Amino acid sequence: MALKTENITFDTTDPERLADWWARALDGQVNPIAPPFFVAVTRAEGPGLAFQKVEDPTPGKNRVHIDFSTDDVQAEVKRLVELGATETGRHSFGDFSWVVLADPDGHAFCVAPADG
Repeated sequence: MALKTENITFDTTDPERLADWWARALDGQVNPIAPPFFVAVTRAEGPGLAFQKVEDPTPGKNRVHIDFSTDDVQAEVKRLVELGATETGRHSFGDFSWVVLADPDGHAFCVAPADG
């Protein structure tokens, strides 16, 4: 038996709003599976992202986050911030660096150079 990753699912109080944001950020398509309780974003590359309605999202630091790569980190971070993300940090280990951002609900994700 082999497992296939279908979605990475986020808890949120507003699945439709957050799915719309991620669809714009990743050039994906909103797929309203069971609106307003469960909405997914399908994308050409990688697993889908899903958003499920919860009354009270778990507080505190994410235990799982998504890492993205790009050829132009600065341009992509600028684009994501203009869409409504918040830059929360910049880090590096030796030659490897990345930028930590948060989506409009505060879910952390990282953007790093494609080569590295």
